[in-house]
Amino acid sequence: MRCVIARFPFELTKDGVLESMKGVKPEPVTGDSVVIGRRHYPAKQVGQVVTRQDRRDFSGGEVLRAMTRLGFTCRTAPEAAEVAEVAEARIADPLQRASLMLGAPMSI
Repeated sequence: MRCVIARFPFELTKDGVLESMKGVKPEPVTGDSVVIGRRHYPAKQVGQVVTRQDRRDFSGGEVLRAMTRLGFTCRTAPEAAEVAEVAEARIADPLQRASLMLGAPMSI
């Protein structure tokens, strides 16, 4: 399949990506990720290995689009608002919830 990453065309196949990532140890995932085999790789790491380009030359979104089209499972990083909602959901006390809404530091 033809993909454009960082304005350069690449002919990628699922088997080719699997072969390229074989033996590559996944870095800790802090943002967008791609599931290859049973491992979760950061999207930028996959893009760097597959395209042999510097990570600063492309976005994680470009890699996610290409990997999704090849049939890999991709996950995007949660938005800051979603993270805040999860933190609020853990607070059961109405007083703590009100303090959080007013900007007081959260102590759980």
